[in-house]
Amino acid sequence: MEHPDLPSFWRSPAGLTLLVAVAVGGFYLVTEHTAHLLGVLPYLLVLACPLMHVFMHRGHGHGGHRHQQGQPRSSDEQRRQ
Repeated sequence: MEHPDLPSFWRSPAGLTLLVAVAVGGFYLVTEHTAHLLGVLPYLLVLACPLMHVFMHRGHGHGGHRHQQGQPRSSDEQRRQ
């Protein structure tokens, strides 16, 4: 049995009430705790530095990958040998 006329939860009165309550609560949470959120930003910047270091140094050739035969070597590899 299919019920095509049944509305989804988000269009029902209870769903709309929940959406409005979450929006109002989110607004007051952000406005009342802005100082706390902005106080964390310097620490987030410091924590981002090690992550950027790890993920951005992938392409520097560290790790001893060997080239397959037939591939030309870069000028950096020729200087090292």
